[in-house]
Amino acid sequence: MPSTLTGTAAPVDARVDELRALLDGPWRELRERFRTEIEPEMVLGEPGRSIEDNRARVTGQLLNLAEKGYGRVGFLTEYGGEYDYGASCVLFEMQAYGDLSLTVKTGVQFGLFGGAVQRLGTARHHAAYLEDIMTGKLLGSFAMTEEGHGSNVQRLETTLTYDVEAGDFVLHSPTPSSIKTYIGNAARNAQLAVVFAQLIVPAGPQGVHAILVPVRDGDGKPLPGVTIGDNGPKAGLPGVDNGTFLFDHVRVPRENLLNAYGDVAADGSYTSDIEGENKRFFTMLGTLVRGRVCVGGGAAASAKKALVIALRYGTARRQFEAPGVEQENVILDYLAHQRKLFPRLARSYALSFAQNELTSRLQALQGEGAQPDEQGQRELEGLVAGMKALSTWHAIDTIQTCREACGGAGYIGENELGQMRADTDVFATFEGDNTVLLQLVAKGLLTQYKETFSDLDAADLVGLITRQVGDTIVEKTAGRAGLQKLVDAVTPRNDETALDNRGWQLWMFRERAEHLLETLGKRLRKATRENAFELFNNAQDHVLESARAYIEEFILTEASAAWQAMPKGPARDLLDKVIDLYALSSIEADKAWFLEHGRLTDKRSRLVTATVNDLCQALRPEVDTLTRALGVPDQLIVAPIAH
Repeated sequence: MPSTLTGTAAPVDARVDELRALLDGPWRELRERFRTEIEPEMVLGEPGRSIEDNRARVTGQLLNLAEKGYGRVGFLTEYGGEYDYGASCVLFEMQAYGDLSLTVKTGVQFGLFGGAVQRLGTARHHAAYLEDIMTGKLLGSFAMTEEGHGSNVQRLETTLTYDVEAGDFVLHSPTPSSIKTYIGNAARNAQLAVVFAQLIVPAGPQGVHAILVPVRDGDGKPLPGVTIGDNGPKAGLPGVDNGTFLFDHVRVPRENLLNAYGDVAADGSYTSDIEGENKRFFTMLGTLVRGRVCVGGGAAASAKKALVIALRYGTARRQFEAPGVEQENVILDYLAHQRKLFPRLARSYALSFAQNELTSRLQALQGEGAQPDEQGQRELEGLVAGMKALSTWHAIDTIQTCREACGGAGYIGENELGQMRADTDVFATFEGDNTVLLQLVAKGLLTQYKETFSDLDAADLVGLITRQVGDTIVEKTAGRAGLQKLVDAVTPRNDETALDNRGWQLWMFRERAEHLLETLGKRLRKATRENAFELFNNAQDHVLESARAYIEEFILTEASAAWQAMPKGPARDLLDKVIDLYALSSIEADKAWFLEHGRLTDKRSRLVTATVNDLCQALRPEVDTLTRALGVPDQLIVAPIAH
């Protein structure tokens, strides 16, 4: 493998393999397969090409990956699938080291479209469609978002009305705001679409359901009643053919209803094993949570690649000389430059361990043979929502910082950072707007899950918050005996406690999360049906901070658990410093809260900043080891400034 610094043979460093194995997690085999098999032309594009060139190239690359079997990852083995459900999220991460247009395109085809057929459909749909979806013979779309309704899926306007006499459904877009938009694969390729609409049967409305709708004929022309539009040029993702669907009383066979959670008989009678429209809706959406797992993981992977490029460049680029020295200094030797990149590198490490845990939980709860676990599913949904928000914001921030760290060179197309920055921008709003997702996290923490599934409106939901709000935080640090011992062993408010004490760091993150949640609960406890909206709206800053603190604690907990599980030695010692930097730089970024609430003294606050500086300088000699351990396929880093 080429060196991350010079292009010559990399020095042997056992720590690289040990750290990479830990970061790869349970799906190391699939990650290594990707690193071994993938070639640049399979997943990369060229800067400056036209939209049509990009779309054609990405479609060809998708079909090539499907031919090599990558489309089968995560599908039911009974129908020719490979690996497991969680592995599909890992593959999405690995593909994000390439062109993100291709990553998103494959995510739409195999994750959203194919995943909906698998999760929401039944055997008749699996037998009819999965093989062609996995092989790319049948390209499709996931048509949920409407011009008037994105995050509020439960209020979609598209209607799906059952006609008893004809024995089929009538799909219709009744208003301009009901047009399906931003739909991947729609403008160019989709032959079939999973369309979400309000199901109406003779007995009345039954809420949002999904149905398979043919949208193009064999020649690629829209079918009667289907109007297809093109969203045109976007800020990023030029290879994804996002478009619109409008349906004018389109007839769809009754058998096309994806009926895993609700079905319509020939006589128009509706049946479901799940009572209550709300519970049915949230159960259906819960099965599609994989998309958010993928987006968060893919964004974090893109941030890793950006860091590798910027850190490599930082070890070679020289700027300004020190007194008495003729040669200019390498820019990564400057503390200011280290401050830009090393805390974000540390966060990337921490996020990797949290992402692995999230993917493992997804596999346990939704993989083949998994038994229903309603509470576990609700907990997973909250963690996924929060992780997706923090991971995508991290990617956007990190890639921009890396672009700046590379100066004008970072702005040149061939150096990859500009396109990555443009492509990841939308990650903050698709698969759920990040701000809305954090609100969902907080609401989940504040209410019992059984209440979430009831038919209560927002006022009732807020009004049922109890005094024991802290008890609803799931998977607290206390759930890991080894980490809890570290917490118990410290005297948190004692200024003599070392800042690199993992127990103290965990305590600080936990204190913030629990205090924010408890005080939020007290603010909202006075809610009534009349004032609930205003009360919740006025507390939204508190809501968002509470959710963010909860996810930050989850991230530190999982990173600490991974570190603690390592055998003692040089690799563990190095990871210890990395996690210290993540924890302390996070505390530093939120100093105001810790000072205002008495968790830091002025003296200790200044010491946090000094320690972050020390850690950045201590990690400077380790940059080669730390970047190689990330496992970004070297052949996919084609930026000239990285070599």
